[in-house]
Amino acid sequence: MIMHLTVNGQNREVAVTGATRLIDVLRNQLALTGTKQGCGVGECGSCTVLVGGQPMQACILLASRVQAPVCTIEGLDDRFTPLRQAFADHGGFQCGFCTPGQIMRAAGLLIEAPLDRLNDEHWLREQMNGNICRCTGYCGIAGALMSDAVQALARRLRQAPSAVMTAMSEIEN
Repeated sequence: MIMHLTVNGQNREVAVTGATRLIDVLRNQLALTGTKQGCGVGECGSCTVLVGGQPMQACILLASRVQAPVCTIEGLDDRFTPLRQAFADHGGFQCGFCTPGQIMRAAGLLIEAPLDRLNDEHWLREQMNGNICRCTGYCGIAGALMSDAVQALARRLRQAPSAVMTAMSEIEN
């Protein structure tokens, strides 16, 4: 069947069956290869995308069930540059395989989490524990999320709607 998905602010027509996973649509039909296929069973988090602003694993999400706008790593605009830069500055990635999923999960936290929780390392590690990294040991990821630049980004996202949410609301209206 043919369905319409809003991906990274664009209305896209895709062919799906009842068993087509969102990750397959993103990677194979839309050529959005930033979303990585890891475990294929929703355990590693490398395929994390935002669906309606909520982090979700694209490898276990049936495309036919997606009704809200989807944002992939390619869809994060320049507003999220401090997050990407903090990951680089703090050694939050090495091989880069889990990085898109880590950044998408972190973006979801910056959009929705209470500001006072974003500087609580224990809480952040709990929130990120569904995204497995085999290289960094998570210290760099936690450091990136607690950096001044990312904390400032979270405050700015509260002052004005994030680019992700703005794009989603424009498409929905």
